[in-house]
Amino acid sequence: MNQSQNVSHQAGQAAGQAQEKGSNMMDKASNIAQSAKESCQEAGQQMKAKAQETVDALKSNDGANK
Repeated sequence: MNQSQNVSHQAGQAAGQAQEKGSNMMDKASNIAQSAKESCQEAGQQMKAKAQETVDALKSNDGANK
């Protein structure tokens, strides 16, 4: 292999490694985004449940005061 072929080969290897690292970073970012989405959904469900509890308590107290 001459020097030109060697440089070309090394450049190809570097490009492949960079592509693999980029792909891994995208996978990690996707996983983080999915986790954040699930956390937000869970927090939303908890807030909804608490709001419903508050409404039910207010209705119960309103009925008791009549």
